[in-house]
Amino acid sequence: MFSSFSIPSLNSTLDLSLQQKIDHKTKPLGSLGALEHIAFRLGKIQQTLTPDVSKPKMIVFAADHGVVAQGISLFPQEVTPQMVMNFLQGGAAVSVFCQQHQVPLRVVDVGVNADLVPHPLLGVRKVAYGSQDFSQHAAMTSKQVALAIQAGVEEANDAMDDGVNLLMFGEMGIGNTGVSSCMMTVLMGISAQDSAGRGTGLDASGVSHKAKIIEQSIARAEQETGQTMDCWSAQTLAEQVGGFEIIAMAGAMLQCAQRQTAFVVDGFICTVALLFAQKVSPNVVEYAIFAHQSHEKAHSRLLKHLKADAILALDLRLGEGSGAILAYPLIQSACVFLNCMASFESAGVTDTQGDKS
Repeated sequence: MFSSFSIPSLNSTLDLSLQQKIDHKTKPLGSLGALEHIAFRLGKIQQTLTPDVSKPKMIVFAADHGVVAQGISLFPQEVTPQMVMNFLQGGAAVSVFCQQHQVPLRVVDVGVNADLVPHPLLGVRKVAYGSQDFSQHAAMTSKQVALAIQAGVEEANDAMDDGVNLLMFGEMGIGNTGVSSCMMTVLMGISAQDSAGRGTGLDASGVSHKAKIIEQSIARAEQETGQTMDCWSAQTLAEQVGGFEIIAMAGAMLQCAQRQTAFVVDGFICTVALLFAQKVSPNVVEYAIFAHQSHEKAHSRLLKHLKADAILALDLRLGEGSGAILAYPLIQSACVFLNCMASFESAGVTDTQGDKS
């Protein structure tokens, strides 16, 4: 299934023209800072000197996790469907921020352990009623991995077929910070102590317990597969310690990149989804815009590993796409300055900087 993704490296044909256009706006060189980098990246992804993000969409993938039974979260599993309904009813942070910025929101059930009430904003692509407790068994079957990936691919395709030119991703699933930490441990070859964080508010003892469960789960999986974690394929990793919403997000990211569409990466969990997608097809990272550096302790290490600069650093640790939607106005502004701001020539302003592109 993963072999179907063939993502090229970004074309550099327009690089010089984009940089010249940025540098010849009526401003000192580099004075718009990160906005200039965003504008350049969007132009390169869309292969245009006039990038456009006027039709965005937020997709939040939701699922439950069997490993929650091991006490890795402060909140019980029934909070997942409760929060999904809160999203749909417009009461969650991501909901109100999407309303503020007039960005359509879609919530996709890929593995919530409940039957949700139908709603116009709800997409139902349920793979199962939650993953298995991966401290005891593999998290999912090969078929379930395929279904989760396909859920993300189809959601991304539906959006892009409708003209969406910027996708933002979020997630909901009690315990998914622990699942992400486990996946990060495997993907980066680091210790569970280095990847496990507070999540929704664990104390030091809770974080230590989470790290212990991660270690036990990886040891169980290594014994079951007969391979050390550094030898696992993307398929094996997903089966053994993945989460449905994380794998679905990865599928959506891969499909965006395959169709040369930029996507916005939210916080820690969403970045782990990208790290997994990178294992499938390394060039997928070139199509990503990183919204923020979260307060989750391992996120800065993850961003450094991906050589990524996040737009915001607001000590957020909410998830659900909240950081991605908060970054959207700045992404808009990057397009506005590149498309609408006067050049020295058009404004009749002397350019004392010369052509340093």
